[in-house]
Amino acid sequence: MSPRPRGLIAMAPDVVPAVLPPDLMTRLGAALRLDGPPVSTFDGAALAGVEVLVTGWLCPPLTPAVLAAAPRLRAVIHAAGSVKGHVGPEVFARGIAVSSAADANAAPVVDFTVAVITLAGKRAFALARETADLSGGLPPFGARCGNDGRVIGVVGASRIGRGVIARLAAAGHRVLVTDPCLDPPAAAALGAELVDVDELCRRCDVVTLHAPALPETHHLLDERRLSLLPAGAIVVNTARGSLIDTDALTRACAAGRLDACLDVTDPEPLPPGHPLLSLPNVWITPHLAGAQGREVRRLGEFAVAEVERFVAGDPLHGAVQAAQLPLLA
Repeated sequence: MSPRPRGLIAMAPDVVPAVLPPDLMTRLGAALRLDGPPVSTFDGAALAGVEVLVTGWLCPPLTPAVLAAAPRLRAVIHAAGSVKGHVGPEVFARGIAVSSAADANAAPVVDFTVAVITLAGKRAFALARETADLSGGLPPFGARCGNDGRVIGVVGASRIGRGVIARLAAAGHRVLVTDPCLDPPAAAALGAELVDVDELCRRCDVVTLHAPALPETHHLLDERRLSLLPAGAIVVNTARGSLIDTDALTRACAAGRLDACLDVTDPEPLPPGHPLLSLPNVWITPHLAGAQGREVRRLGEFAVAEVERFVAGDPLHGAVQAAQLPLLA
C-alpha cells in the first residue's frame, strides 16, 4: 500500500471548523498525512515535504518563494470559490494540479440571486421599509408589483450565471444574456437570447450581474448604461462591486428611477453614512450570497472528495486550468 501523501491545511483558523468539521477532518486524515495543524501563514520548514495543500478563505498567496519552499507540492485543493487570490501562473508553470470548490459555492449564490430577483420583483424590500410607517396597515394596491412578464438580463454566463438562467427560464421568464465567450446557439441552449450589453440594458426589467472583476468589466454598468435601463428597473449584483459605477447607481436610485439589490459594493463595505445605505429602494447585504453557516460544509465535502480523487489518481471534478485564471472572479 502506498504511503499517504503529506498534506497541509492553509486557511483562516476561524473557518476551519465550519469547512472541515470532525467527520470531514477524519476523512481528510485518512487520505493525507497531516503532520501539523492548519496554518494561516506559511513557514518554510512546514512546507518542505508537503505534497497536497488544502486551502480556503484567506490562504496566503503561493508566491515564488513559497513554492520554492515546497518542492514536493503536487496539488492545491481549494475548499472555497475563486483561487485567484492565492494561485498565480507560477503554480501552473510548476505543473501543480489546482482544484476549486466553486461548483459547490455556486449553488447558494444561484438560490440567493433567484430569491432576490423574485422578492425585488414584488418590491418586497422597499415595501417592507414602508410597512413600518403604515401603523399596521397595508400598502396601497397600486404600489405593489409582480414578476409575470418580466424580462431579465444576465450579465455573464459563468457557472453562477448559467445556473440563474436555468432557474429563470424554467420559471417561464424571458431571459437575455450577454457574454463575449458565448454564441447565439449556446445561449439558446441555455434558455436565453444573446445580446450585447447595451441592448440588454434597454430591454430588461431586471439586470443581474455574474461577471468576473476584470479591467474590461470595471464599471460595466456606468452612467450611460444605467440610463439605458427603463424606469423602475432593478439592478442585482451578487458578483463583484466594481462591475457598477457606485456614484452613478447612487444617483439613479436616489432619483427613484432604479431599484438595486446589492450583495457586493464598491468599496466594500460602503462607508458609514453612504446614501445607498438609507435609500428605501436599495437593499444591501454583507457579501453573504455564497456558502454561509451550514452551507460551508459543502465546500469541505467537495474539497475532501477532490483530495481522495487525487490520491487515487482519478480526474479532479473541480480542476482549474491555467487559461481560466485571467477570467476567474
